[in-house]
Amino acid sequence: MKAIILAAGMGTRMSKYAKDLPKCMLDFNGKTLIERQVETLMSVGIEGIIVVKGYMPEKINIPGIRYYVNEDYANTNMVETLMRAESEMDDDTLVCYGDILYEKSVVKKVIKADADIGVTVDTDYLDYWKARLDNWKEDVESLVIGEQGNIVEIGVPNCQLEKAKVRYVGLIKFSKKGIEILKKIYHRNKEKYFDKDEKFMNSKSFKKMYMTDMMQLIINSGQKVYPIKIHHGWLEFDTNEDYEKAIEWVKSGIIGKFFNFKS
Repeated sequence: MKAIILAAGMGTRMSKYAKDLPKCMLDFNGKTLIERQVETLMSVGIEGIIVVKGYMPEKINIPGIRYYVNEDYANTNMVETLMRAESEMDDDTLVCYGDILYEKSVVKKVIKADADIGVTVDTDYLDYWKARLDNWKEDVESLVIGEQGNIVEIGVPNCQLEKAKVRYVGLIKFSKKGIEILKKIYHRNKEKYFDKDEKFMNSKSFKKMYMTDMMQLIINSGQKVYPIKIHHGWLEFDTNEDYEKAIEWVKSGIIGKFFNFKS
């Protein structure tokens, strides 16, 4: 299995701390976010690790992993960043976000999941969300699991809370078959929409497509996308406040409610 870490963005909402470096290079409890991710992936046996860089690429330089660069990072989003490493997508693949940490136990569960396309979801995220965000209701997205156990809707912002009982956490497992499905559906839509500067699903354009919209495209094509259910075990670093709160939680010991460094 390979792992592709998406770490191209500027991190504009973390400009207080990440103005002069990619946010995945921020220190968190003695190691950078990207170092922690790479160590976790290696600890569960994933040796083929790829990082897609963008903003200040020269500042991400961890030995033993392969690199690609999304030079158009300022005008694109997660899906385009992922596709910069398409030549690596020829086997079971784990897609990770560069600004999210996962416990080892979470990654183990994800890679063992019996699904061609499996999306990691937290079934009990609200206490973390409320601790992390003052106006947490303004940052919810739909993730609806159908009667047959597969995901039927994902990524609709500002939805009713009834549709947001579980949370997508930015970690997706593709089997070799699943990664071929992803590539086929991506290219089919790229031919139609890549050069159009107009809203695409819930994204500003196809070039700026969110990963959740890519998952919804796959679902809409008739393919099955399944949830991989977890309970806590992850941290997201999206804003200055996220970073500050996480550091304070480490100091106070509260961090253990949401994340275990040793697990």
